[in-house]
Amino acid sequence: MIAPRRALGQLGLAGVGTLLALAFLAPYLVMLLTAAKPEAELRVSPPRLTPLDWQWSNLLAVLLDGDFQTWLRVSLIVAIASMALVVVAAVPAAYYTARHRFRGRTAFLFLVLVTQMFSPTSLVVGLHREFFELDLINTYTALILTNAAFNLAFAIWILRAFFASIPREIEEAAAVDGCGRVRVLCRIVLPLSLPGLVTAAIFAFIAAWNEYIVALTLMTDPDKKPLTVGVTSYVTAYVQHWNSLFAASIIAIVPVVVLFALIERYLVGGLTAGSVK
Repeated sequence: MIAPRRALGQLGLAGVGTLLALAFLAPYLVMLLTAAKPEAELRVSPPRLTPLDWQWSNLLAVLLDGDFQTWLRVSLIVAIASMALVVVAAVPAAYYTARHRFRGRTAFLFLVLVTQMFSPTSLVVGLHREFFELDLINTYTALILTNAAFNLAFAIWILRAFFASIPREIEEAAAVDGCGRVRVLCRIVLPLSLPGLVTAAIFAFIAAWNEYIVALTLMTDPDKKPLTVGVTSYVTAYVQHWNSLFAASIIAIVPVVVLFALIERYLVGGLTAGSVK
């Protein structure tokens, strides 16, 4: 009786999992079907879910659009630069707090945690004022610094947990062999912390890639807008190219999906860092 019950339970879990997966994938399926519709079918009443005349060329037309390529380039520059800045700043901060107890350590970690509670939306007016005074409106620097600042806390916390899980004896053995502190960090600790580094870097990249509110506020030049802001120009009060909007959205999702597929095994290890001593 136990085996059939267990099999029935596993079948039920599989069914529930499949239904949840379909529920999450349904909006993306609607986006894909709309992206394949010609302009005339977008105004048919009542609307159809699937197109009568499939036009996959809509995806290619958006991909070859000069404006779309500009937005894509801006998003890549901002996301990669923000990710690099987050990793460079988070590694020494996380390593020092993981290996040293100093006065104000708890307050520092609490301050890092508190920064995660602030939404970019609530700070957007202050950010605009600050960057206006610094003459950084419509610059990549403003977006890169803002995205890096909002993602730094997460990177420090996850890397600190990973560094703390590495036995001190490994570093002490390397020090006995003549390795200095920086060399121990670069040659010993970082290779062992690869899952944590990948997790922090990828989450910083995706957060910068998907950011919208700050980019909408700081970047008014059409040539400086990232993908999240630029694609909204396909649907305005004067033009409504819904198929182009959905096609651009589908293309924008692809890099993130590919990235997750390539580094999924590192993400699992990074997210469970510090859970087992």
